[in-house]
Amino acid sequence: MAEEKHEIDIVDAKGTVSYANDVVATIAGLAATEVEGVAGMSGGISSGIAELLGRKNLTKGVKVEVGSSEAAIDLNVIVTYGACIPEVCMKVQSSVKKAVETMTGLTCVEVNIFVQGVQFEKETKEPEPPRVR
Repeated sequence: MAEEKHEIDIVDAKGTVSYANDVVATIAGLAATEVEGVAGMSGGISSGIAELLGRKNLTKGVKVEVGSSEAAIDLNVIVTYGACIPEVCMKVQSSVKKAVETMTGLTCVEVNIFVQGVQFEKETKEPEPPRVR
């Protein structure tokens, strides 16, 4: 499968710089997972199940559309229970926009957040005392 690329003309340079779409998706995914209140990324509606993903594959749950000098990003996130969802989403939008624009020079025209679920704290079971016979 051919990898999609995006080209940007660099002013005062002789040539172009190309980014694979996965590069922009990885930057966006990492920026999103670093926001407090984000429990993880989700494969999205198409996966059918909101599966938490670790930092190994940061492009899961991220869809990027890149134009000549602009990018639109869709993120599917899972939020930690108790977090203020609107605040978390605004922080994710800001973090992703800043990271992508700073690292690539692209202008983020939109960063859409789709909350796919809420993660509850995992219950910790106390070990049962041994039974005496």
